[in-house]
Amino acid sequence: MDSQTKAEILHVLRSGTMEVEGVLPWSSNYAFLVTVCVDEAEVTAVYKPRRGERPLWDFPRGTLSLREQSAFIVSEQLGWDLVPPTALRRGEHGPGSVQYFVPHDPAQHYFTIESDPIFRIPLQKMALLDVVINNADRKGGHVLVENNAQDVADSLIDPAKIWGIDHGICFHEEYKLRTVIWEFAGEPIPPRLLSDLRFFLGELEEPESRLRSRLKALLNSGEIGALMSRVKRLIKEGVFPEPGPGRHYPWPPV
Repeated sequence: MDSQTKAEILHVLRSGTMEVEGVLPWSSNYAFLVTVCVDEAEVTAVYKPRRGERPLWDFPRGTLSLREQSAFIVSEQLGWDLVPPTALRRGEHGPGSVQYFVPHDPAQHYFTIESDPIFRIPLQKMALLDVVINNADRKGGHVLVENNAQDVADSLIDPAKIWGIDHGICFHEEYKLRTVIWEFAGEPIPPRLLSDLRFFLGELEEPESRLRSRLKALLNSGEIGALMSRVKRLIKEGVFPEPGPGRHYPWPPV
């Protein structure tokens, strides 16, 4: 994230002046590349207005931006830092989500890093996050490798920094998991990641917790209950799940 902290980026995303630079043509919903400024601080971001969301038969209309925000909150609560800073706000085309644009090499994605051992733990976190949020669309191209991550193994910077994007169709009450990340299926979940899941569950189960109140503003009670059930099952079974019934890969895979 260059020299800006996450808190600084979120402040700019939430309160800055937003200028649309252009449309991102490869998005299935309307998405705009924007510049957001506060005083001397400037952030490049992706703005997805609610009214540009393509209607889906199985997700309530106008909720995709809320699910984008929910995915960021869950990632942060788990301490896994996998979803770029995301805010909900009004822009030129109405309310929607605004997410930090990660500088990345578009030639790098899940299928180019899956066999590299330095990405094993980050990809395990990504796989678990997708189970937790019931991600219906984890394509290979939705895994970004931050610029220069593979060139800094000897520095203090994380040499395997990855980010997950496009979480608009997550958190459904019914099983919807479709992902390309299945190589850990059946393996034990590492103890540290299980500990993160237990802490997350404790916060989610507390009716007055900040996590619970934030998610209640974004998801319905059935979706929150299903989220809790998925986390409990992961903790109880202690292994990465196997592919479920029906279609379990997204299309296209990249």
